Amino acid sequence: MMNAENILFSINLVYIVSAILFVYGLKMLSSPATARKGNLLSSVGMLIAIVGTLFNEIKLPWENIVAGLVIGSLIGSIAARKVEMTGMPELVALFNGFGGASSLLVGLVAAFSTGNSTFVNVTIILSILIGGVTLTGSLVAYGKLSERMPSKAIQFGGQQIFNGLLVLAIIVSSVMFCLNPSIDSVWLIAVIGLSLVFGIMITIPIGGADMPVVIALLNSYSGLAACAAGFVLNNNLLIVAGSLVGASGLILTNIMCKAMNRSLSNVLFSGFGAAKVSTTQVEGEVKPITADDAYLILEAAQNVVIVPGYGMAVAQAQHVVRELSDLLEENGCEVQFAIHPVAGRMPGHMNVLLAEANVPYDQLVEMDHINPQISNMDVAIVIGANDVVNPAANDDENSPLYGMPVINVNQARTVFVLKRSMGAGFSGVDNPLFFGENTRMLFGDAKESISHIVTEFKG
Repeated sequence: MMNAENILFSINLVYIVSAILFVYGLKMLSSPATARKGNLLSSVGMLIAIVGTLFNEIKLPWENIVAGLVIGSLIGSIAARKVEMTGMPELVALFNGFGGASSLLVGLVAAFSTGNSTFVNVTIILSILIGGVTLTGSLVAYGKLSERMPSKAIQFGGQQIFNGLLVLAIIVSSVMFCLNPSIDSVWLIAVIGLSLVFGIMITIPIGGADMPVVIALLNSYSGLAACAAGFVLNNNLLIVAGSLVGASGLILTNIMCKAMNRSLSNVLFSGFGAAKVSTTQVEGEVKPITADDAYLILEAAQNVVIVPGYGMAVAQAQHVVRELSDLLEENGCEVQFAIHPVAGRMPGHMNVLLAEANVPYDQLVEMDHINPQISNMDVAIVIGANDVVNPAANDDENSPLYGMPVINVNQARTVFVLKRSMGAGFSGVDNPLFFGENTRMLFGDAKESISHIVTEFKG
């Protein structure tokens, strides 16, 4: 029979091993070549941590624990297999929300305990507050990403004043609870309710074009909520894991903000995503092209850049795009994939899609690397991308996208834009690229259009 000291030593040893796996897994996630192994490594670390904690601090019947494990595993497995890549941003948003809900519940349960120190009461409030904000903020993000609610920025007069009063009310309620903690305290109920409202209020003013930034920020919030829950439970590993997620999420948010030319302080205080309306009328003549004519131009091209976007995910065209890339290279053409940091609807969306299609990592280039080369490209193929190639971001000071770094495909000798229609992107902003002198619109399903070109190459 192990004594208390041996049990404590064993659990701390398990936590150290898990923490090391988390750190190495997180490091491996920074490269597409090692991301899968990093994800697996982190998952193993979490499994070890959970098993160690269960053997050390079992406070529920084993039947309940096993039932929860089975149900959770089934839900996770079904989601991983059934949810398509187009639905991945919404799924990530929901996962962030679940993490926030867990931290809120941990804080609420801890509030039932009596005799908590002031420090513990503060961490309880932080766990509830950050968890509540993450929960409702993630649900709003899910609604916008899935288009179950308007993706545009939702604003009203006096919104900033209302938010300011909301923050003041949260601070007052939190202080009053810490001074007189009680599970039936009206101040605790107020903190829960206000945090849920605040999560909605900081997310609805953010427009659809900024959703990748929101996903990264909410991911950070979920980590910070877990960190606060770790202090509530006095669990060192939860503190470490939450801190890693929170810090990495903030770093990613900062990267996303730079890619969108946004200020991190504006993101944190919901001052971005304002509904700025362009007064510039986009006019011109659309020049459609057929897949047969597109093949003839590509067959003579020496260098091609492919710019994927959310439309490629919708069409599930990544595999046929890779096939076209292979055929172009066999024909003596140099092919690169230009990846905008916020292409798609979540960070890394396009990287994951192309990795699924086994596109070589060395063919993927970042925006800053490809832009100086664009003018030398024979053909730029835009597949479902819109806002990230919109030249209005460079030229139109009245555009909501103005100042956002974009891939300057309009500078290529010829631009193919594959779209179903002339509809605007997720931000709702018209794209003058479609009317450019060197632009040819290849209308229709991207997968079918590229398959036709592939057939021509093979024939």
